[in-house]
Amino acid sequence: MAYWLMKSEPDELSITGLEHLGEARWDGVRNYQARNFLRAMAVGDEFFFYHSSCPEPGIAGIGKIVVAAYPDPTALEPSSHYFDAKASPDKNPWSAIDVAHVQTFPKVLGLGYLKQQTALAELPLVQKGSRLSVMPVTAEQWSAVLALG
Repeated sequence: MAYWLMKSEPDELSITGLEHLGEARWDGVRNYQARNFLRAMAVGDEFFFYHSSCPEPGIAGIGKIVVAAYPDPTALEPSSHYFDAKASPDKNPWSAIDVAHVQTFPKVLGLGYLKQQTALAELPLVQKGSRLSVMPVTAEQWSAVLALG
């Protein structure tokens, strides 16, 4: 099993929203490197659910992959914020996955707090200039974050 961190704006999908839904499609990734990470995910992999672009950014819980990568349908929907005019049903460069809720943390592990943890110094999230919405997490980093909660 591999570990990941995925970012979502809470007004689009939050950890409590995922908890309520049980499962949801994770779509709208429009960066090729982040997309490649999505494509590398396998059913059963787990991820930290990170709330971004909000008053309290940070890790809010854990989810798991329940359906591996498939073509992102939002790229073909003209009314979608994630529409890509260059995409077609035969040639859609974007991927989506389906995820399920595993755990909501009692409190969000804030970005500032995460940056203070020496065990997380190599985590891409805390590195200057790292803005990817999907990134790998090592087993050691996974354990270090779990120990904070």
